[in-house]
Amino acid sequence: MANNSFVKAKMNVKDNQVSVIRVGDIDYISLTDLARYKNPKEPGEVVIKWMSNKSSFDFYYLWEELSNPDFKVAESRHFKIEAATQSFTMSPSRWIKLTNAKGFITKRGKYDGGTFAHPDIALEFASWIDPAFKLYLIKEFERLKTNETYQNKIEWSVRRSLSKTNYRIQTESIKEKLIPTLTDSQKKYVYASEADVINVALFGKTAKEWREENPELEGNIRDHANILQLIILNNLELLNASMIEEGISQAERLERLNNKAIAELNILINDKNIFGIDNLDTKLLN
Repeated sequence: MANNSFVKAKMNVKDNQVSVIRVGDIDYISLTDLARYKNPKEPGEVVIKWMSNKSSFDFYYLWEELSNPDFKVAESRHFKIEAATQSFTMSPSRWIKLTNAKGFITKRGKYDGGTFAHPDIALEFASWIDPAFKLYLIKEFERLKTNETYQNKIEWSVRRSLSKTNYRIQTESIKEKLIPTLTDSQKKYVYASEADVINVALFGKTAKEWREENPELEGNIRDHANILQLIILNNLELLNASMIEEGISQAERLERLNNKAIAELNILINDKNIFGIDNLDTKLLN
């Protein structure tokens, strides 16, 4: 599965390092790492053996039926018949490819690749390995879910995704309405300038000014925005895209965006509990 935006973490389950990746809002647990508890040298064989077991098949087949609206039920029915035979063999990649399964993810990589599964399936797999091992997994998984460092990783990923998605909307409008009349060198400048229109309207400074003020911090000004700022950023970028299409000058857009940011800030601060936003940055309040 080609995706570089995973949030990754590790759990220690009975002295075994078990990887967890977050895709969207779901955590997937490494079956490959869990299988090493049973067979350190050939964990993949352990996963295939479990998936080829009829009772295991019945479980993950039913999970897909109940949880995956895109599951290819018709294409997978013949597997139910095959699963009752001794020659039945199923692998994660085959199951995903033929049925559009969502309970499993296969990921390439020498050190962090392997088969990952939804927690429901991973816990069933761990129980098959050893019921006591399953209890240790539950304990460590619950601990991970409340780990502050892991939650910060999730929040950072959400921020990056939100920022990138809405910046794409803005730049598409720039390409359609502004770039065709500019030289190649000016095109790059317009992209940077439009990003800074939002930065100045919301943060009161350009990206360059922020970097000069914060040389010790990694990332950029938007990476360090809080959730409230990103909500407003989302709205400002949509508004800016609309104004670009209307042909409104950059100077006028900057003024309108700044007024919009101030108005939305006042509204959201007063209703912050609706959005679940706590501990607002004192600089933002000022």
